[in-house]
Amino acid sequence: MLIKKFDFDYGRRKMMQNIALGVGAGVLLPLGKVIAKDMDLSKAYPDELLSVEMQTKGKLKPGDYITKDNVESAKHLLDPSVYDQIVNEGRRIKIRAPTTDMRKLFNNSYYQAMQENLASNRTGKFGADGNVYDDAGKPWGGGLPFSNPKDGKEVWCNMAMSWGRADANCYAVQQWDYGSTGKLEYRYDFQWVELQMQARTDKKVFRNMTNEIRRQAVFFASSQDVRGTSFLSNWAYDQRKIPDLYGYLPEFRRVRQFPANQRFEPLIPGSTWFLTDPWAAGDPFLTWGNHKIIERKPMLGAFGGNFAHTDDNWQPPEQKNNPKFWESEFEMSPEVIVAECEPTGYPRSPVSRKRAYVDARNSVPFGCMRYDRQGKLWANFEMAFGQKVGGGKNGNRVILSADGKTPAWSWTYVMIYDHQNRRMSRTHQARTGTGIESRFQVDENWLFDTYCTQQALQSLGRA
Repeated sequence: MLIKKFDFDYGRRKMMQNIALGVGAGVLLPLGKVIAKDMDLSKAYPDELLSVEMQTKGKLKPGDYITKDNVESAKHLLDPSVYDQIVNEGRRIKIRAPTTDMRKLFNNSYYQAMQENLASNRTGKFGADGNVYDDAGKPWGGGLPFSNPKDGKEVWCNMAMSWGRADANCYAVQQWDYGSTGKLEYRYDFQWVELQMQARTDKKVFRNMTNEIRRQAVFFASSQDVRGTSFLSNWAYDQRKIPDLYGYLPEFRRVRQFPANQRFEPLIPGSTWFLTDPWAAGDPFLTWGNHKIIERKPMLGAFGGNFAHTDDNWQPPEQKNNPKFWESEFEMSPEVIVAECEPTGYPRSPVSRKRAYVDARNSVPFGCMRYDRQGKLWANFEMAFGQKVGGGKNGNRVILSADGKTPAWSWTYVMIYDHQNRRMSRTHQARTGTGIESRFQVDENWLFDTYCTQQALQSLGRA
C-alpha cells in the first residue's frame, strides 16, 4: 500500500499560508534554493501541483484539448478571460506535460546572473524612495531582484525591471486585428526594441546612462498607411517617473512629445492594446500603487513558449475555422501569483486596475487583465514565453541567444482580447517582416543609434 506524504490540498494550503506569513515562492523548498543548486522543480513542489490529471480528478490529461464541452473541469486552472474565450468564442487549447527544468524558463545569461546573486546572498532592497537597490545601495544590476517574491510590490518590480530577461531585445512583430464577427480588419508589421541601460545581466551601465533603466521603441513598417510611424519611450531608473514618450508621425514630418494619457490609447487604428499593456508592467511599477497578492495557486498557461509548431517565419498555426485565435498549448505551473495594482500615478486613466497572472518560477506574466473605471473586464494581454527550440525540417530547430551557444528564450505569441466588443489583436514574433527582423545577437550600439533616439525616429520615418 502506497502512503502519500502529502494530501491533495497540501500544496494549495501551504501557498495560502505563505501569503499570510509573507513567505515567498516554493512549497517544499524556497524557489531560490532550487535555482541556486540547479535542482529539478519537483524538489520545490509536490506532484499534485504539477499534474493536470490530479487537478481535474482524471477528467483531463496531457494531449487532451480543452473545449467548451469540458472546460468546467479546468475552470479553476484558467484565468477568467481564457475561460470566457473558450465558452463564448469557441477557442480550444491543447494540454501538454509541464516543464520541470528551471533553466528552460529563463534566458541563460539571466539565469546565470540569478545564480551568481544567490551564491553571494545578493538580493534587492527597496530604498526610501521606493525604488530597488542592491545591498550596497546602488542601482540593481541583473537577474531577478526578488527570487522569492513575497508581496505585490516585489512581484511588479520583478516584471518591470527587465521585460525580456535580456540586455537587448529586437523583435519583428506581425499583427492581425479581427472584429467582433471574426473578420480581418487590419494587418501590420512592426519592429519592437528594448534596450536595457541598467538591470543588465552583465551588471554594467550602457553608455554610462545612470539615470535610465530602459529605452523602448516601436517602428511600424507596414501597412502603407502607417509606415514610418514610430514611438520612443525613455524610462528613468526612478520608477516614480512617467516615461518620456516621443513619436514621429509621417503626415507631420516631425517628432513630438506625447502626454502621459497616450499610454492608455491605441497607437494605430484597430489595435486592442495600449502602451500600458505589454508584459503586464507596461508602466514603471511605482506609477501604479496598492500592489497586492490576491492568491497563489496552480494554473494552466502558455508557459512552454509554443514555438515547436511554428512555421519557418515562426508563425503559430491558426485555429481552424476560428482565425481570431492561434492554436496554443498550455501546461501546468505549480505556483501562479495572482496580483493586482491600481494606476495611482495616472488620475485620468480609463483603467481602474490590472490583475496579472504571474508564473512564480520566473516572475514572468502569462496574462494580464485590465478593467475599466466601472470595474468591468476590458481586455486581456495573453503571452506565451519559452525557449525557441523545436520544429523545423527535422524537429530539432534551435534559435540561439545572444551568447551564440544556448537557446534563445523569448515570447512566441501575444493575443490581446477585448471583452467588451469581442475584438482581437493577434500577434507573433516573426523571424522577418516587411523590412524588419528579429535579432538575438545584435550590436547594442547599432540598436541604440537606429531606434532609440529622437533623431533615429526621424531617420526611420523618412527612409
